Amino acid sequence: MTETTKKQKIDRTLSEIFLGVIAFGLLCQFTVIWFVTEKLFFSIGLWTGILTACIYSYHLWWSIDRNMTVNADNERGALAYSLKHSVIRYGAVALILVGLWYLGGNTAMLSGFLGVMGIKIGAYLQPVTNRLCKKR
Repeated sequence: MTETTKKQKIDRTLSEIFLGVIAFGLLCQFTVIWFVTEKLFFSIGLWTGILTACIYSYHLWWSIDRNMTVNADNERGALAYSLKHSVIRYGAVALILVGLWYLGGNTAMLSGFLGVMGIKIGAYLQPVTNRLCKKR
């Protein structure tokens, strides 16, 4: 497998994860919203979390890809690079959730957290989205 083919496969996998995250967001938007009193803040928090999950997964893919090319021979450098970018991702998520809490209270923060957890659902749904995309 050539380097270009590997990169295309990874890019397609990332887009399939995005599809799963967005599908999860739509499912939450149209089901959970019926049980929430503050619907506007729920929606703002949820879609901020979904966007955060997509950016998070892209940054994760980017940092792993870059780490494999830049620090291929340097194990300590690779570990430090991975740790630095993990702290950046977790810190960004924490800041976004705190910002949502200031904006809309507990409803926005919890729905934002639900949206961020969409990255987990997107990863679990990736084989399903892969099959659906291959049929097209």
